[in-house]
Amino acid sequence: MVKNSSVPEVQSTTMRYKLPKAFHVQELGVILILIVLIVILGATAREKFLNPNTMFNMVRNFSWIAVTGFGELLVIIIAGIDLSVASTMAFAGLISAMLLVRGIPVPIAVFGGLVGGFLVGMVNGLLVSKGRLPAFIATLGMMSVVRGIVYGVTQGQPVMNLPVEFMAIGRYDIPILGLKVPLPVILMLAIALLVHIFLSKTIWGYRIYAMGGNEQSTRLSGVNTVSLKLLVFSLTGIFAATGGLLMTARLGVAMPNGALGYELDVIAAVFIGGASTSGGSGTTLGVLIGAAIMQVLRTGMVLLGIDPYWQNAAIGLIILISLMIDQIRRR
Repeated sequence: MVKNSSVPEVQSTTMRYKLPKAFHVQELGVILILIVLIVILGATAREKFLNPNTMFNMVRNFSWIAVTGFGELLVIIIAGIDLSVASTMAFAGLISAMLLVRGIPVPIAVFGGLVGGFLVGMVNGLLVSKGRLPAFIATLGMMSVVRGIVYGVTQGQPVMNLPVEFMAIGRYDIPILGLKVPLPVILMLAIALLVHIFLSKTIWGYRIYAMGGNEQSTRLSGVNTVSLKLLVFSLTGIFAATGGLLMTARLGVAMPNGALGYELDVIAAVFIGGASTSGGSGTTLGVLIGAAIMQVLRTGMVLLGIDPYWQNAAIGLIILISLMIDQIRRR
């Protein structure tokens, strides 16, 4: 009994020491990269890039990537991955849009979209924890299943004529200190703070980091790792649904191919932000910076007249570089 009761205490103490250190040091390199990118683009495309409207639109556009990335962060911390987040974004947006065009009130429609994301995440969690499938395989299959459902229900047609009240979620600007700050940005920062508190100040956060560091030791210390995986994947589905709702509200239409390929942006944002493929590390600040870098790169390539078809190649290269840096850091 003495041995079992002492293990969680040692692990908790270790995590209390490591978390603040990672929070301050881990993102320093990517912050410098972001600053360098802004300086370069500011010098080469000053009038277009440094325009306040351009800057706020960039932040608005990466808000749903960052929000979805917070969920992806949780999975990557436990040494997993979720490839179905982009399909979940489209699925949640479609559910809410179909409810809205049938006259359902906005709050209920939004809740319906969140429930859809939760269900996708829970299925992923069951496949990984109970079915013992690798997270990569389970979420790869769910990615196709969910996207197929979206196409099948809509027959490939967009759902339009969404109410103004819903679109305001993605388009409304709130005056703050003389600036019009997009509502999605405020929601993104609020969610980032909540996730940070959850990971760094709660026992569940400590357990998530501990399981990423060593799942077997965490299980032997008395933590129910099956329930923890279910929690993590369910939260990931909810965050992906939230990102999808922000995107749909901004676009004003639910497209069956909505968020197509966004899983690359989300995963890249998490890894660029300092998360490790082996699990046990990563912060919400890192995800915010990673998402900002992705959006700055995309916007910069557009402003510089670079062919859009090369953007995916650039994102893939960034992912590879991030993974290589992670491998070097772990040696």
